[in-house]
This record gives sequence, structure tokens and C-alpha cells, in this order.
Amino acid sequence: MDDSLRAGIAIYNAGEFHAAHDAWEDEWLELEPGSDDERLLHGLIQFTAAVHHATRENWEGMAGLVASAREYLTALPADYRRVNVGEVRAYLAKLETSPRSIDLDAPLVVTYDGEPCQLHHLDFPAAAIAARILADELGYDDDIVAQAVAYASEAIEKNETNQFITLVMDFAANETNRPLVFERLSQHVAQRNAKVRDVEGLFD
Repeated sequence: MDDSLRAGIAIYNAGEFHAAHDAWEDEWLELEPGSDDERLLHGLIQFTAAVHHATRENWEGMAGLVASAREYLTALPADYRRVNVGEVRAYLAKLETSPRSIDLDAPLVVTYDGEPCQLHHLDFPAAAIAARILADELGYDDDIVAQAVAYASEAIEKNETNQFITLVMDFAANETNRPLVFERLSQHVAQRNAKVRDVEGLFD
């Protein structure tokens, strides 16, 4: 769960509020309803959705989400799962009482283990989750990113390194150069796919 948790937080902190929930949703659906972990993910999903609506000044869409997010998070410790849950609750309370007073250009930074969790902080497992979500959210070919993640994971399982590991992590973290990184990633995927086809053809 920690990989998905950190990936979603980093995506949220990067300003992709709508996409953040995709890192948590599959994990959340598998958890026992009412468990602390389920309440955390459910609350964070609703929190990021509320921020998404608030930054678009959709106050009506925000209102119900703020109330339900607070309800899910209310009984959790302030630092549950090393997340600043207490600060999230306080931010939600401000959104509920005076949403127009919040600086919508600088929403609350969610921290993990006391530090702001950013995309460039992620290790490969969390970065791979973030890369696939961002590809889908931002209109990149997510099949190419999925193939790159698979090739990178294959190397890691063999205790090897390859260019796919670096490229996947760069795609997730490097917003400025993401289009260029994706172009390189696409080229490497095409080359690897061609090699795989060549090997398969030898035994036909």
C-alpha cells in the first residue's frame, strides 16, 4: 500500500488533483470497509476531489466532498501511515467554513514521514505507478509507458539495470522535459519490441 500511497500524494502535490485518486482507488476497493487504511484512502480520495473542485471554484461540487472526507479521516491519528492527516483535516475544516479565503493557488502540501512527497522523491515502484497514471491523465500513450514499466521491472527482478528504469522515473518526475522523455521512452520500447519479435521469429 505504501507505494500507491506515496505515488498518489506526489501526484497531488504536483497539482494533478484529479489524477491522484487513481493511485489509491484499486487499493481502497480491496480493503475491509471501515478499517483505518480504508478510511485513510477513502478520505484522501475525497479530499483530493474536493481540492480539484475548489481550484475550479465549483463550490457546490466541493461542499459534500469536504464533509465526507472529514468524516472518513476524523478518527485517525494525526500522523497515520506517516501522512499529515491532522493537517489535512484542518485544511478541510477551513474549506468547509470559508472556502473563498483559501489560497487556491497554493493548496495544502501533503507530507509523508514529515517531508513533502514529490514525484522526484519516489523510488521505482512508486514512480512506476505515478508514470502510468500521469500518462493516462495527460494524454500520453499509456500502453507505451506500461510496456516500459514491464521492461524495467523485468530488469529489477534479475537484479539488473536498464534504460527503462531511468526513463520511467524521469517521465514521472520531470514535468518540464516529459514530452522529450516520452519520445525517448517510445523509441526504446519500439527497439525492444523489435528485438523480442526477432527472437521469437527464430523458432517459427
